Amino acid sequence: MHVLVVEDEVKMVALLRRGLTEQGFAVDVAGSGEEGVAMAVATSYDAVVLDVMLPRIDGFEACRQLRVRGVWSPVLMLTARGTLEDRVAGLDGGADDYLTKPFSFAELLARLRALVRRRSEPQTVVEVGDLRLDPVARQVWRGETEIELSAKQFTLLEVFMRNPGHVLTRTRLLEHAWEYDFEHRSNVIEVNIRYLRCKIDQPFGVKSLETVRGAGYRLRKDGGN
Repeated sequence: MHVLVVEDEVKMVALLRRGLTEQGFAVDVAGSGEEGVAMAVATSYDAVVLDVMLPRIDGFEACRQLRVRGVWSPVLMLTARGTLEDRVAGLDGGADDYLTKPFSFAELLARLRALVRRRSEPQTVVEVGDLRLDPVARQVWRGETEIELSAKQFTLLEVFMRNPGHVLTRTRLLEHAWEYDFEHRSNVIEVNIRYLRCKIDQPFGVKSLETVRGAGYRLRKDGGN
């Protein structure tokens, strides 16, 4: 999942970025409400974590501007002010959920995943041929054999399995699995594709993940069977 964190507290930004990245999220950060609105308009995020107390325009106004400009990514608002009036203001302004500081990171993670589940299609097991991926349990199998993947490899494979038979460009893969400011000249896609093939294809004698020269990569609709 690709998440935008709009927060100006340096320590909180570091905590959220580190924790979400470790869980396999691609995380972009904005330090003000104006910057957050601009980034959310330019990029389609799976969710936005939006602090209320921001410089220039606050989180309430930033959320309102997002909705006015047609951005409907789920918004989880963070605030040190837990009054009923603040919660109502946030929800009336277009926020989807509200979390009061200090909070448990585990709760924030659970709330984010719940928001994304409610927005997207049911998080059922995805199957392509004999490849199966469970997005909730974050497990992958080829037939009855479970395959261990890193967080990024799992995210990359999920993108392929939700688009079987489609050629996915390098840019699209980067947008779904890596941060906005990631160095596009890096060979991170090629490296992770190679790792995926070593895990989901080679041990089983199949070739499901194809390179389409000059275009990108494609997961065969039959999963290599």
